[in-house]
Amino acid sequence: MTEETKTDSLATAAIGDIKSLTVHPLVLLSAADHYNRVARGTRKRVVGVLLGTVSRGVVDATNSFAVPFEEDNKNPNVFYLDHNYLENMLHMFRKVNAKERLVGFYSTGPSIRPNDLRIHSMLTRFLPKGNITPPVFCIIDVRSENKSIPTTAYKMTEEMEGEVGQVKKNFAHVPSVIGASEPEEVGVEHLLRDINDPTISTITSLINAKLGGLSSLSSKLLEMKMYLEQVASGQLKPNQEIIGNMQSILNLLPNLNVEEVVRSLLVKTNDMHMVIYLSSLIRSVIALHDLVNNKIRYNEQMELGLEGDVEKTAAAVVGKKEKDATGEEKKEEDVEAKK
Repeated sequence: MTEETKTDSLATAAIGDIKSLTVHPLVLLSAADHYNRVARGTRKRVVGVLLGTVSRGVVDATNSFAVPFEEDNKNPNVFYLDHNYLENMLHMFRKVNAKERLVGFYSTGPSIRPNDLRIHSMLTRFLPKGNITPPVFCIIDVRSENKSIPTTAYKMTEEMEGEVGQVKKNFAHVPSVIGASEPEEVGVEHLLRDINDPTISTITSLINAKLGGLSSLSSKLLEMKMYLEQVASGQLKPNQEIIGNMQSILNLLPNLNVEEVVRSLLVKTNDMHMVIYLSSLIRSVIALHDLVNNKIRYNEQMELGLEGDVEKTAAAVVGKKEKDATGEEKKEEDVEAKK
């Protein structure tokens, strides 16, 4: 192999590498709907195809569609994916929007399974001609208890194992973000208006958000602990990039053994609790004040209503007496006229 051929191959590999994945709201909604229709209440997962564009290694997944998929839980090597349905759907989507092409596939996981490598190799055959970027694999976690970003992206990598140089395929993590265009942002805002409960106060929503963030942080720390334990026991090979990131995170943590820092945190916490306590007292006093005012208004209206009824009754009695007196006078006049 000449030097020019080596340079071209390296450039092609650099161009075909996946740097990040951007998932649009329509993909998340389609995946959640797919799971609720097919596998809700079961231990099954669903698989679908991601459509979009690729620019300089950044995959933009703007659309998706479901694919009939079944797998045997007892035997992980047995699964079914409808090739004809996939090919027909790609052909129809190409007629609607020629810019969108196959960029990968999604699964509701919530973790990687042995069949995902085979599904990845199968979808490679449906890539358009001249395409350099391989399909990306995205796990979309549709569980309601998940409070973190529901997407986790992976790309295919090849590693050399053993002295013989056997090539082993594996998945490597790729950064993923949730992105949207302006029309999609407007649609999401309208959906959130229907979902959000206006009766829940802002403080409650803030506390729930903090609880969700803490639970997500706890799950990430447990994942880091499991990884380090597996590396220490020899089950996994150490990855210097991952270990370096962990060390950077630990270096950013503040030193809580300093007395001044501990005291300042306690003072700030006490101040926040005092504000919350005073706000609760003021809210209770205002509510009681409004209740007393409503009671006073109600009593006044009742008294006015009774006085009005008494006046109406008295006026009716007086009118009846006047009417009777007028009737007697007319009778007397009639008697005198007859005489």
